[in-house]
Amino acid sequence: QVQLVESGGGLVQAGGSLRLSCAASGRSFSSYAMGWFRQAPGKEREFVAAINWSGGSTYYADSVKGRFTISRDNAKNTVYLQMNSLKPEDTAVYYCAADLVKSPFIRVTHGDYDYWGQGTQVTVSS
Repeated sequence: QVQLVESGGGLVQAGGSLRLSCAASGRSFSSYAMGWFRQAPGKEREFVAAINWSGGSTYYADSVKGRFTISRDNAKNTVYLQMNSLKPEDTAVYYCAADLVKSPFIRVTHGDYDYWGQGTQVTVSS
């Protein structure tokens, strides 16, 4: 069992930055991959970024590549999403998720993730 709690969302102007955090508890944090997804009103949940168990491998959606950075601190049981150069189209509820299956590849489909946080709202004004 894994519990995930996101924080750090808010309202920011276009071009600004936010850092999301996701604190995990339960099963050993350093044993599983983590991902960030987002869902805008009227749209499906989409992949944003993911990181493997050690932090040595990351993967990003094309829409955020070069602007967002995912990282993790296994000593603090926390994964982060640094979001820079934010755009109005980044507005969404952001969710962190845990992928407990040991895979050599980072997975990007939301159905592959086993546990989810409650989400945190990010709103980017133009």
